Amino acid sequence: MQIRPYCEGDFDRIWPFFSKIVRDGETYAFPRSMSQAQAKDRWLHQPRQTFIAKIDAAIVGTYYIKTNQAGPGDHVCNCGYMVDPVAANTGIATAMCLHSQEIALELGYKAMQFNCVVSTNERAVNLWLKLGFDTVGRLPKAFNHPTLGYVDALVMYKWLEPNCDLR
Repeated sequence: MQIRPYCEGDFDRIWPFFSKIVRDGETYAFPRSMSQAQAKDRWLHQPRQTFIAKIDAAIVGTYYIKTNQAGPGDHVCNCGYMVDPVAANTGIATAMCLHSQEIALELGYKAMQFNCVVSTNERAVNLWLKLGFDTVGRLPKAFNHPTLGYVDALVMYKWLEPNCDLR
């Protein structure tokens, strides 16, 4: 697998799995009717950088990194990850998260925060915990799941700078 910065034209190859994930409405707080133009703006133009994961010629995942808050909070980044469901459970999300932590440090961030991890997305929750993130907040009924109704969203956080004890 190769992880590299997004190149112009990659979005046409991301859109098929991106649109399915958004349409399913189970893991992202994006409008389920999001157009390709809206998705491209949200995923490519608003973040600081966007990356893709490839296996051979196939794009199997993508992630963005952006500043979570401005001013005094600009040392904390936020990331979003999507993996083509066909390639789920193959280590792509793990590789992208580890890669994003390296990129975050290179860009000068000291911490990473996920603002809306859907509590019913057990694969993601368990992966982020395994990779050292802590659940620092629970937002009751903050996500309207298409089949389960209102479910909790988690705020997850990890200090990235080495040799720093937060406790």
